[in-house]
Amino acid sequence: MTKTGADYAWFENDFPDIAEAYCFTLVRGLTPTELMSRLEGRPEAPLQGITAVVDATFAQYDLEGGDRQLVAMTTVGDWTLLIEPNGYLGVTEDRVLPASAGAAWVSHFVNINAVGTFLWAEDRVLRLCFDPMVPADRWGTAPDELLDVMVRIGFHLEEESPEIDLSSPAAFALAEHLTGVAITPTLLQDTTFACATIQIR
Repeated sequence: MTKTGADYAWFENDFPDIAEAYCFTLVRGLTPTELMSRLEGRPEAPLQGITAVVDATFAQYDLEGGDRQLVAMTTVGDWTLLIEPNGYLGVTEDRVLPASAGAAWVSHFVNINAVGTFLWAEDRVLRLCFDPMVPADRWGTAPDELLDVMVRIGFHLEEESPEIDLSSPAAFALAEHLTGVAITPTLLQDTTFACATIQIR
């Protein structure tokens, strides 16, 4: 049964430090080591739990003058989960599409100004991309393939704004629909993540 945005409402309540700005990416077909090789990542010490990752991300940002982004990775089933607190690399098309060769890539991002992106690519082809707050404006080679699912999940496709905005939680639900990977509080709190830094400018 497809989850909805309401099923992920806990994220903003339970993890406010990362919920205001993040990028979550799931990649099938590449191990964390292979993914970091494609993104020219530099290995860093592993960290346990998302709170430690968030703290290290901001410390790293200050240390590097904003030139490098700390990312956290783990394997979930057939997928590599890549988390970027306050990052956006996972939805940057000129980095994502080459890195997605032979792989499936599902990513969603939101920044502190509530600007967001959902991106689905397969083997260098952009299948679907849109801002979760403006889901009526979609592009890619399959912009309407998931339309019925998006409506069930809770994306608001009408011009009127919804009373309760669940666009960011809905992006988690759509990513789970595409990958079968559920992001859970336990996963975020208990995982020891492999970490790396990636050049972002």
